[in-house]
Order: sequence, then C-alpha cells, then structure tokens
Amino acid sequence: MTTAIGIDVGSGVIKTALFRIAGDNVEWLARWNARIRQRDAHTLVEESIGAVLEQSGLKRQQISYIASTGEGETLKGTTGHFYSMTTHARGAIYLNPDARAVLDIGALNGRAISIDEKSKVLTYRMTSQCASGSGQFLENIARYLGIGQDEIGSLSLQSTTPEKVSGICAVLAETDVINMVSRSIAPCDILRGIHESMADRLIKLLKSIGVNQGVVLMTGGLALDVGLVKAIQDGMDKQNMGTQVAAHPDSMFAGAIGAALWGAFRYQKLKERGQLPKAS
Repeated sequence: MTTAIGIDVGSGVIKTALFRIAGDNVEWLARWNARIRQRDAHTLVEESIGAVLEQSGLKRQQISYIASTGEGETLKGTTGHFYSMTTHARGAIYLNPDARAVLDIGALNGRAISIDEKSKVLTYRMTSQCASGSGQFLENIARYLGIGQDEIGSLSLQSTTPEKVSGICAVLAETDVINMVSRSIAPCDILRGIHESMADRLIKLLKSIGVNQGVVLMTGGLALDVGLVKAIQDGMDKQNMGTQVAAHPDSMFAGAIGAALWGAFRYQKLKERGQLPKAS
C-alpha cells in the first residue's frame, strides 16, 4: 500500500490531494484548497499538508511520497516535483477516462494538451500571459461589473444578445468592457461576449495541436464556469468539430490528483530498486 500527497501550487490557488493506492484500488482520502492572495505560499502548503493529514487520520511519517507540481518546484518538505502538464493529464484521466485532451485554464493563462488513454502528453500549446482568457482577467471583469465570481457563469447563460469583446489582449478587452458598462449594456451580454472571445482562443489552441474529436476535459480554476463551458461547446459545434467539452466537480484538483498518483507510481518504482526517496 502506498500513500501520496499531491500539491498543486498555482498562481492564485493551492490545491492538495491525498491518495491511498493498494494494487488497482485507488482511494482519494482527503483534499484541501485555498486562495493565496497576500499570504506566503510555503506556509499555506504546510497548512494544506496538515489539513489533509487531519482529514485522513494519517500521520506524516505514514506518507510514502509528497509530490509538488505547478509553481511548487522549490517547496521544502516535498519528495519530488512533476511538470504540471503531466499531472493535469494524469488527473484528467482519473476524473474522466474518456478524455483525450485537456483545457487547463488558470489565473494567468490557458493551455491545450493532447493526451492518450494512458495520460501520456502528446503535444500542447499555451496562450500568452497577456491574453484575455484567464482567471485573473475574469476576476477583473467581475469587479468592473460589481458581481461575484460565482455569478459569472449563470449570468452568461442568460444572455440573448452577446456583446463582442476584443480577444487580442486583456488590456483591450477590459477597455471594451468599461465602455460597455458606460453604455449600460446588460452584464449578462457582456459576460457572454467575453466567454465567446475566450472560447474562440481556446478552440484555436485545440485545433492547433490537432484535437478535432473526443472528450476535452476542462481543468483549472475556470473549469466550473458553466458559461465558459457552454460557449466552448457552442463554438465547437459551429465549427463542426467532433469534440465534446466536459468538466468534473473536482476539475480544479486535476493537477494535485496527478501529482499524487505519479508520486505513488514513482515511489513504487524506486522501492523496487531499493532507492526509496526522502523528503527535501
């Protein structure tokens, strides 16, 4: 039996997952997440480890492997680090075995990843950090509109006449939104226009890496934005793509899940060689 913790340090949120693996039995024991804001990421990581240990009833010495991913490469107390594309790929297959591509949309950028049934990364492509297709961008828009982030998706679905928004960069898009607010454009139409602009960029990413069929699983902080998911599917349908976009209630944990599962796999391989790892 192997126990492993995966810690995904994003630009805005830290996600942590604890798994127990015994042969083919994979059990998700505990999870934790928190926004970083102005807090120290290293302190939050330690807090996250303590939280999942308390939830599971395990002690730290009972953990076989602590794996980091994302921006957690320099974390102390971890056993090893995995690139985030590989962890999101592994997490995606855990959440949806039919997934053959991943759309990971974080606080600063988005990326499309093509994967196979064993979660191997085949190819990928990312947006630029200035692109109007990120979590931070939507946070700013919500602030301009005076709404909560959790209202964005549902409001977007109410739109009947979407307002076109610049898809070139976040600065131009935000300027567009400010002008729309001054013209009393309904927030739902502004949000649907933003989602359509984001969807167009993300679909282009998918097509650029040859994803034209199968299930595309959304991961990252915007995976549960129902307005964005709908805009992406509508855009795919208009372009006659044979793809289906999907989200999972635990999509935001994909990176942490993948880190934990790869950590457990690495631990077993090293154990077979008599080279058990130690935390840094």
